[in-house]
Amino acid sequence: MTSLRKLGSSDLEVFPLSLGGNVFGWTADETRSFAVLDAYAAAGGNFLDTADSYSAWVEGNEGGESETVIGKWLKTRGNREDIVVATKVSQHPAYPGLSAANIKAAADASLRRLGTDHIDLYYTHFDKPDVPVEEIVGALDELVRAGKVRHIAASNISPERLRESLEFSDREGLARYVALQPHYNLVSRDTYEGALLEVASRAGLAAVPYYALASGFLTGKYRPGTTVDSPRAAGAAKHLGTERGQRVLAALDEVAGDRGVAVPTVALAWLAAQPTVAAPIASARTVEQLPALLGVADLVLTDEERARLSKASA
Repeated sequence: MTSLRKLGSSDLEVFPLSLGGNVFGWTADETRSFAVLDAYAAAGGNFLDTADSYSAWVEGNEGGESETVIGKWLKTRGNREDIVVATKVSQHPAYPGLSAANIKAAADASLRRLGTDHIDLYYTHFDKPDVPVEEIVGALDELVRAGKVRHIAASNISPERLRESLEFSDREGLARYVALQPHYNLVSRDTYEGALLEVASRAGLAAVPYYALASGFLTGKYRPGTTVDSPRAAGAAKHLGTERGQRVLAALDEVAGDRGVAVPTVALAWLAAQPTVAAPIASARTVEQLPALLGVADLVLTDEERARLSKASA
């Protein structure tokens, strides 16, 4: 059985692939979402990532659809205690921002949709620099003390604000971030490497990168002259026109061919091997897409392979 990874300084132990819930209630209906969730859990997966705003961008949706699907799945399968549920606050149309009152109200709404009495990992989705870190951390600490949240984390935050938040928690003895969700992958390294990574590393935070496959580009299905039917096609295809994108694809093809594995497995394995990274996030609309993602749990790249990919992505 795949070894679970400790998430930073928390008591959470997670599968080395976090299953992204952004597609649930969007490009995967409830039946298809349940099938993907079942297959992920059957493979040993236990780490679900969602947000209260998924998928408010879809016409007719109001946000929270993903949480609702996950909540129904947890109830019907009776496996809540086996699953680490991570969700986020700040972007739901009815609960925007990070004021103390909003954080608490949004958490209660997420708990209702998820059908649970606690959230395992609660992220600030997008930092709001106009709100003092004291107010944000204070509200999150209240949720932890109330038993509604087990651990707190941050996403889309500057190194300065992250450092300020951690220092405030330490100084006041309040709940402290245990994880960080950065935008990070083989074609987007400067979004994490540098000052943000340094703060996370010094503080002992675990990184749980999103866009781990660059909106699908690092699956290898986007090639010159090809057309892919996906809502994310434009975001992925932009990397085709860059020299780095072409270098990375070539290196991924080489390593995948040498190891007899799928291209996305290699891309995720490179990410999983980077300092501080506990589990990359990737989503699947269908069960057929899962094996290439789950393969990260068993693929350990050699030093030479990691160096080859790092050089191509520089």
